[in-house]
Amino acid sequence: MAIEDIPEFISELEKNGELKRVKTEVDSDLEIAEILRRSMYSNGPAILFENVKNYDMPVLGNAFGSMKRLEIGLQMTDFTEIGQRIVDMTKMDIPSGFLNKIKKLPELSKMTESFPKPENNGPVTEITSNNASFDDLPILKSWPNDAGKFITLGLVATKHPETGVRNLGVFRMQVLDSTHALMHWQKHKRGAHHSEISKDKGEKIPTAIIIGGEPATVFSSIAPVPEGLDKYLFAGITRKKGIKTVKCKTIDLDVPANAEIVLEGYVDPNDIREEGPFGDHTGYYTPVEPYPTFTLTGIMRRKNPTYVTTVVGKPILEDAYIGKVIEQSFLPLIRMFHPEVVDFSMPAAGWFQGFAIISIKKRYPGQAKKVMMGLWGMGQLALTKMFVVVDDDINVHDINDVIWAITTRADAARDTTIINNTPTDTLDPASPLVNLGSKMGIDATQKTKEEGYQREIQQQVKVDEKTKDLVDAKWKDYGLD
Repeated sequence: MAIEDIPEFISELEKNGELKRVKTEVDSDLEIAEILRRSMYSNGPAILFENVKNYDMPVLGNAFGSMKRLEIGLQMTDFTEIGQRIVDMTKMDIPSGFLNKIKKLPELSKMTESFPKPENNGPVTEITSNNASFDDLPILKSWPNDAGKFITLGLVATKHPETGVRNLGVFRMQVLDSTHALMHWQKHKRGAHHSEISKDKGEKIPTAIIIGGEPATVFSSIAPVPEGLDKYLFAGITRKKGIKTVKCKTIDLDVPANAEIVLEGYVDPNDIREEGPFGDHTGYYTPVEPYPTFTLTGIMRRKNPTYVTTVVGKPILEDAYIGKVIEQSFLPLIRMFHPEVVDFSMPAAGWFQGFAIISIKKRYPGQAKKVMMGLWGMGQLALTKMFVVVDDDINVHDINDVIWAITTRADAARDTTIINNTPTDTLDPASPLVNLGSKMGIDATQKTKEEGYQREIQQQVKVDEKTKDLVDAKWKDYGLD
C-alpha cells in the first residue's frame, strides 16, 4: 500500500530501524545542519528533532538518505517500474469497437487510478490563515557563510499559465523577512519558464510551497519528468494511486491534501533581488546572483505538522540517493528513445548534472556518439557535463570497471568529443560563464576497423569454464571464507 503522508512515513521508518529521535534541545541555526551532515556522511539514520529551540514544531531530516528509506517511502525495490509504467501508457492502443473497449477496461482503469483526486479538505486544511509568517517555521541556516535561512526541501507548485499543466520543483528559497523569500529557480527549470510566461503577460505567478507530503510526491517534484507530463499525475503513476488534492485559500492552485504545511503566495518576476551565497550540493558556495521574490499571502497546515528539510554540500549526502532512484526509474524512458542503451548511471560524486555513464549494445560504427548526442537533447540531460559510453560488458555502477574501459578502449584524440558554447547547470562552479560552457563525451567502447582501429583486437583474459567449475565446487574445502 502506498504511504499516505509524513506521519505514516515516520512510523514505517521507525519500525524498520531507519529513524532516530533526538530529544535534546537543538538550534535551527547551524546546529541541526551539522548533525544531519555528520549522520549523512556516516550512512546514519533519518533524524526527528523533537525539541527545536524557539519552536514547537519538530524537524525531520535525512528522511530519504538511503536506498532502504526510499524503498520504504515508494513501496518498491525495483525503481525501473516507475519509468516502465509511463512507457506502457504511451504504447497503450486506443480500442475500437464496443467489445474491444470492454476488454481494455482493466488496463484503462489502472491508468485512471493514477490521476489526482480533488477533495474539499484534508489534513493540510486543519489550520488556515491569511496572516502567515516564515518566522513560525524552524527553517535552517546550513552553512556559516550562507546569506541566511533557506527552505531547502520545499516542493514549489506552479502551473503553466496557458496550458494549466501543473509542475512541482525543488528550488531553494532564501528567507528575507517574515513574508518575503527569494525563489532560486534556474532558467532551465519549468518553474522559471512559467514565471517568464507570466512576466510576458505582465502578471505575477501564483506559487505554493509544499512542506512534506507523500514520499512519491516529494520524489516527483525532483524527478525530471517528460515535458508536458503533470507532476501530480506522475506522483500517482509512481505510487500506483492518485494523490488527493485541495484548493489553496488565497491563490488559484491545487496542492496535496496530505501535506504538512503549504505556504501560499506569488512570485513577482519584476521584483528581482540579490540571492546568496549558499553552500550548495557542488561542495561550493554559489555566488550572489539576482532572483525573483516570493511574497507569502497565506498558510495551510496540520494542527501538529512536522517541518521536513534537507541539507546539501560536498557529495555524498541525502540528495545522492534520490538521484540514484531517478537514474533507475528513467532508464526505461531512455531505452524508449535509444533502444541500444543497456544501463545508465549518474555517480553521486558528480552531483547529478556533472557526470553520467551509459552502456550500450553496440552494433555499428559511431553508435556511441549517436547516443551521446541523443541524450544531450533529452530534457535535463542537456545540462550533463560529461558522458562516458561503454560496451554492455561493463558495469556502469562499478567505477573501477568504467575506468578500465576508458583506459583500454578509448584513445584520447580519437574518442574524446568536446562541444563548446552549450547550456550548463547554473550551479556548475567550473563553467566559464553562468549557464554556458562546454560538454565532453568519451567513447570507451571497443573500436572497429570502420572507426579507424587498424590493429588486431586483443583478447580479454578470462577463466575457462572447466577451471571455474572446479574451483566453485571445491571452494568451501579451501577454507578461505
